[in-house]
Amino acid sequence: MTHFENLIDNLDLGLHVSNFKSFFSREKTLFIEGDQELHFKYISALDELAFKAPPKIESFKSIQNHLKKQGVLRFEQIFELIKVVRYFRRLKNSDFDGLIGAWLKKIVIPENFDELDSYFNEEGRFNESMDEGIYGLTQRIKGLKEEMNASMKRLIFSKKLSSYLVDTQIHYLNDEEALLVRGGFNHVLKGSMIGRSSGGFFYIVPDSVQKFKEQIRSVNQLREAEFYEYAKRFSQSLKEQLGFIKFIDKEFDRFDHYQARVHFARSKNLSIVKTLKEHSVILHDFEHPALSNPKPVNVDFSKNVLMITGVNAGGKTMLLKSILSAALMAKYLIPMKINKHASRIGSFKRFEAVIDDPQNVSNDISTFAGRMKQFAHLFSRHDALVGVDEIELGTDSDEAAALFKVILDDLIARGQKVIVTTHHKRLAALMADRDDVELMAAVYDEENRLPTYEFLQGIIGKSYAFETALRYGISNAVVNRAKEVYGDNAEKLNQLIERGSELERALKRKNSDLDERLENVKEEQRRLKEAKDLVYSELKSHQNELDREYAKAINAARAAAKEGDSASIHRKMNEANKNLPKKPIEPKEKRQFQVGESVKYRTQRGTILSLKAKEAMIEVEGMRMRVKLKDLKHSTPLPKPKPRISVNTQVEKRSGLKLDLHGQRAEEAEENLDRFISDALMQGWDEVVVYHGIGTGKLSYAVKEFLKRHPSVKGFSDAPQHMGGFGAKVIQL
Repeated sequence: MTHFENLIDNLDLGLHVSNFKSFFSREKTLFIEGDQELHFKYISALDELAFKAPPKIESFKSIQNHLKKQGVLRFEQIFELIKVVRYFRRLKNSDFDGLIGAWLKKIVIPENFDELDSYFNEEGRFNESMDEGIYGLTQRIKGLKEEMNASMKRLIFSKKLSSYLVDTQIHYLNDEEALLVRGGFNHVLKGSMIGRSSGGFFYIVPDSVQKFKEQIRSVNQLREAEFYEYAKRFSQSLKEQLGFIKFIDKEFDRFDHYQARVHFARSKNLSIVKTLKEHSVILHDFEHPALSNPKPVNVDFSKNVLMITGVNAGGKTMLLKSILSAALMAKYLIPMKINKHASRIGSFKRFEAVIDDPQNVSNDISTFAGRMKQFAHLFSRHDALVGVDEIELGTDSDEAAALFKVILDDLIARGQKVIVTTHHKRLAALMADRDDVELMAAVYDEENRLPTYEFLQGIIGKSYAFETALRYGISNAVVNRAKEVYGDNAEKLNQLIERGSELERALKRKNSDLDERLENVKEEQRRLKEAKDLVYSELKSHQNELDREYAKAINAARAAAKEGDSASIHRKMNEANKNLPKKPIEPKEKRQFQVGESVKYRTQRGTILSLKAKEAMIEVEGMRMRVKLKDLKHSTPLPKPKPRISVNTQVEKRSGLKLDLHGQRAEEAEENLDRFISDALMQGWDEVVVYHGIGTGKLSYAVKEFLKRHPSVKGFSDAPQHMGGFGAKVIQL
């Protein structure tokens, strides 16, 4: 078994990969040679189109070898070529646009394939109507067979032979038509015996039938000779197109890779994720294909080591397999169940799964010794994603903690990215002080005494060995004695670990509630925006209607101005006035005022001191004056003076409108850009400019991808030419 096959088996991907391979038109490896990002673009483009899968096609290897050696192809081999040409011709006739259409236009099918195509029907049989001689020979064979069958029937129903016939059927023995007769048949029938039945009867081929078969065989040889001449002619023509055959073979293999992935993903509602040029593995809603109705995996494996601890049978091994499986399937562009928009999977040259117990009795090797051989093998690898299940397997826990701590340090230094499952709290504690180590714990439901198959990042999990023993039938007395042996201090440590897990779960629930509330707020904002857009649309429609009415009135007024006499002018002006929209008449407000009421007089506000029929005495800023009631308006009460509060703030202005990233690496640029955006938001900027230059395009790509992910960026676009053009971005915050 190869390393890849062993890896597929260890990760429980065998059935999934087998189902995927069944969508290939012909057998091939899973890996697509060439630029994976380019392949992903073609797959994505093909996924937008409606097309049928190609038929099953045999390999062209033997065909090409025959043609190179001046050999003559069989009709079956020739038809394999025709099937591929027919399929590509149908695709070209579909007139696809975009990337796929441009690719198909580059495939030019030679004209002599049209002639070849005409000689074969849809099932691949030679179209004999194309050759009068072959057609005549075929009809001759058909006539001889009919005569032979008639001769057999005459023998069956002849009175002379009836007493010797065991039955009235035509038997087929060794591809020969025979009669089953009793002994003594030779007095009435001449023929060849080809066998005996279990009842002692004889299978006889009559001489008359044998003569017909000889004639059929002779005619068939002539027919086959004609077929061979056609095969020679076709093979000579195809030899001249050997270059095209190699080309179409390669292009069909490439298309077969694409279509198999598209149709497999459609059949099971799966997604295809491409790898990125990084070493992070961030999964959202990933489901391992070997599990039925699994809990989706959500994990952020951005650091060098992910150490998974916690309850027995809590899903630690399956989480390890899920991370390795997702990265492996992304490398080979194999469809999987995942949220492809929220997930990010890095690219790795090699995958290593140290999962099975390496103990081998025949080789006299222990579990621990086998593990050491596996780790020695890992030291020879670079740039690999490594998964190690139950790292402490087969040796003392304290010694193993120190040993594996140093081993993991060395693997990290060699550029390996390692996932480890363990029950070693000491090993987890030794590794936890490293910034490039991520801790993750399997969650246990203490109340129901069951694993939840969920995981929390940032904590060390308890193994729950005692609880698991109780769940599987070990008595309370045995477990209680074990707890006494284990010791109070160790149990307190486990309780602290579990308390940390409980606090983490509580925080997770609160975050979930906040996310739900935030989602509700966003939904309300969306609803209000829709209502606002509807009101604006109605207002715009009403405005357009008014514009049309005013235009109609103005046109009427212009027509009146052109009239020569005053009567016509007045008539036209009256028509124009009728076309003007009528202004609604607002009811006059009754001005009823009271003493002590706040009122507005011109631009000032005051209070009524006394009232008369048409006048009032008011006080404005300490000054009294007599005014007419018609000049007063109702007003809100004057606000009471509030104490003045003065607040002085000092904000360090680190941000400006511009940021220059020229010459920076992608990671450095993202860090500076993140800090720049945060400072700009604190200072109230709603639009900033970032300069990254054009160069190789890597820095520009990194900036665009970062801005797409940043939650505070509303949008961005290339800057105008006078501000940098393609080498700068204008960002809306």
